[in-house]
Amino acid sequence: MFGLQYFTFQAVWSPMFLFATIAVIIAYLYIIGPWREKHFPMEKKASAGQIALFISAAILYYITNGGPSSLLGHIMFSFHMVNMAISYLIVPPMVLAAIPSFIWKKIFSAPFWKKYKVLMHPIVTLVMFNMTFSIYHLPVVHDYVMTHFTVHRIYYVVMLIMAFMMWWHVITPVKEWSKLAHVKKLAYIFANGVLLTPACALIIFSNEPLYSIYSDPNVWVQAMGYCIPVDTSYLLTKFEGPQFFNLFTVVEDQQSGGIIMKLIQEVMYGILLGFVFRDWFNKEHKQDDLDAKLLNDALLINNK
Repeated sequence: MFGLQYFTFQAVWSPMFLFATIAVIIAYLYIIGPWREKHFPMEKKASAGQIALFISAAILYYITNGGPSSLLGHIMFSFHMVNMAISYLIVPPMVLAAIPSFIWKKIFSAPFWKKYKVLMHPIVTLVMFNMTFSIYHLPVVHDYVMTHFTVHRIYYVVMLIMAFMMWWHVITPVKEWSKLAHVKKLAYIFANGVLLTPACALIIFSNEPLYSIYSDPNVWVQAMGYCIPVDTSYLLTKFEGPQFFNLFTVVEDQQSGGIIMKLIQEVMYGILLGFVFRDWFNKEHKQDDLDAKLLNDALLINNK
């Protein structure tokens, strides 16, 4: 499927990344299970939903960064954008919601973190993530990152950290650490959508290839070295370039990638807007009921 049959098991499935993912899942289950019972017995257990969220997030991240979708992302730009959307717009909020609050408190309660408190200001996290993400999709930056493997790893880790910092203000697993009221959260999510739009528009409305790794076979072969642990020069004689695998032209694939990113972003942000609004509505409704009860009790006391 999509040409994966032409590559080795190691290139498609990245066994070391797979083992690391399994290790992370096992560590999570140990921390929320035996470790919690030993060190934090009074803390609430992680729910079945949280466990399912974490395992799903780990699997999604593996598939898009070490599994088949990662390899396809080095061949087709549309898959690359699917990987980016899942890795930075879907996985981080899933992980934030999946890890119990007592773990976050344990990690970030140390005085050391106070030195970096300014970096968690909502405006700072909003700008840093969207700037890092948008700069990455400038053609010259994207091609450089994709063909320099050490830079590639560092940049992706930085973007992931920025994504967690940005999503923290929306999910906020430790409620007492929340900095944004419901109205501000809605504005924060909306601002994220606006700031991400220019990068998507650049890609969607371009009528010429922007990224050399999807249009220049020689650059593509260099980028494929990230996925294939052997000399990749044979790819040129066997496939002649990434177009061998793609039913679309380079520009069509590029525009599809921009559209996919924008659609996933809109759906994800829409879902979170709905959750925040529902939580806000429920909270206000409970407050109204409480106020009505207090007023009714006061009237009864006065009548007596």
